[in-house]
Amino acid sequence: MKTSNITTLDQIIDKKYGPNGDPKREQWEEGFEAFRLGVMIEEARTKMGMTQEELANKCGTNKSYISRIENNASDIRLSTLIRIVRQGFGGHLEVEFGL
Repeated sequence: MKTSNITTLDQIIDKKYGPNGDPKREQWEEGFEAFRLGVMIEEARTKMGMTQEELANKCGTNKSYISRIENNASDIRLSTLIRIVRQGFGGHLEVEFGL
């Protein structure tokens, strides 16, 4: 019987950053979530046909801050995220915990 030599993404991450709970892994997970949030904001903005400047004007910030969020170069405060979602996108923020 032939065995599979396929390596899963979880195995790769475990090897590179350690198992869940390891400080190096926790730092990586936090960075990944920040990156993911920036991608989600960028996708929502482009889906709505807005430029970074238009989104910034709607939520009372500037284009460079929106760019930094989308490019994972700046941490985002919860209050700013709520403002972007409510004022910028006209939506509401839903939070889910993966426990």
